[in-house]
Amino acid sequence: MQAVVSRYEAPRAAALTERDEQLRAFHAAGWRPADLQRVTGYSRETIRQALRPGVRRAANISRRRTSPRPTADYRPYGDRKPYVVAETLAALHGPTDGTVTLPHHLDWSGHAEYDLNRTTRLASMHKVILTEASTVEDLNTRLDVDLLRRLWPSLWLPPQLRQRWEDAFPELATTRSDAA
Repeated sequence: MQAVVSRYEAPRAAALTERDEQLRAFHAAGWRPADLQRVTGYSRETIRQALRPGVRRAANISRRRTSPRPTADYRPYGDRKPYVVAETLAALHGPTDGTVTLPHHLDWSGHAEYDLNRTTRLASMHKVILTEASTVEDLNTRLDVDLLRRLWPSLWLPPQLRQRWEDAFPELATTRSDAA
């Protein structure tokens, strides 16, 4: 990987060095930074750093020192999101065909209408409901247990959500391993 990076970085660094040398030559010939900026289209900061290489080094060192680092108590979003899990699979009695329009609290994408006769839209609707449901009632009225079992192996879900559902309903994990 380092070889790939160095193949990319070497010509880039050479081009930047050449550009900076030319800008310094024009500046030495009497061009003002504002003129260089107007003619080249480079930003004022780019011109400033080209004319004074020490400024660029200081800026880069400062950026490296102040790169954002998560706090010690940081938890990824997936671990913090309050995913809802059904109380029982038997209670899932949602629609199985036709067209469904999800309410705004579940799907705010602007494409909240799902044709359940199209497998891709059916799977997409299940993913949206599973990830965005805020109550068990959302799940019970919009998901169907047989469709969920059938789609479960192919649904692209956050790992935390999938784990919570499979912990609650081991038979879903079985359908996933059977499909593999």
